[in-house]
Amino acid sequence: MALTKETIVDRVEVVENGAVQVRTTIIVKDGDELVSRTFVRHVINPGDDYTGQADKVKEICKVVHTKAKIAAYREAQKASVVALDKLL
Repeated sequence: MALTKETIVDRVEVVENGAVQVRTTIIVKDGDELVSRTFVRHVINPGDDYTGQADKVKEICKVVHTKAKIAAYREAQKASVVALDKLL
């Protein structure tokens, strides 16, 4: 039998700061027999480029990543850097 590989975006979650968390499952089969199943996760923050993502992820990002959410995320990041600088 031939090995086949299937990649599925099976979980997309939006967190409070507007980040979109994506879980992708990679399934390898030998015919009908499962050889391996692996999970990979990544995060798309407001303002990140998401053009290379799966269509359903793009649709969610279009709705969630508004101009206001991107601005708020960037301000929060600046505040985090300032707070860290004060600690150091």
